[in-house]
Order: sequence, then C-alpha cells, then structure tokens
Amino acid sequence: MAKKKQAQLTITLVRSPIGYPKRQKATLKALGLRRINQTVTRVDNEAVRGMVNSVIHLVAVDKA
Repeated sequence: MAKKKQAQLTITLVRSPIGYPKRQKATLKALGLRRINQTVTRVDNEAVRGMVNSVIHLVAVDKA
C-alpha cells in the first residue's frame, strides 16, 4: 500500500544565533541548521512547528 505524501516545511537560517540563549541554539541544531542561509526540509508536524516557533526570529519558513 502506498504511503501518503506528507506536507513539508522548508526552513532557512537567516540570522545568527550568537547572543541568544543556549536553548535556542540547541533547537537550531536539532532542526539541522548550522550556517546562515542553510536550508533544510522537515515534515510539517506539531513537534517541528513548535521548534520553529521558538526560533521564528532567526529563521524563514516556507511550505514545500
């Protein structure tokens, strides 16, 4: 049986995490973001949305 295609989020780091709390830096690392302008694609679910909301001031998000 074929799996449904899940919605995806494209997340790009647009600001440096320097000067922000360790917790926000850890969230970026968990999302897989290391460098400015680096883009990752993640499944659009509640857990990822919560992570993005905690660092929304550092990232840009698009639906893929």
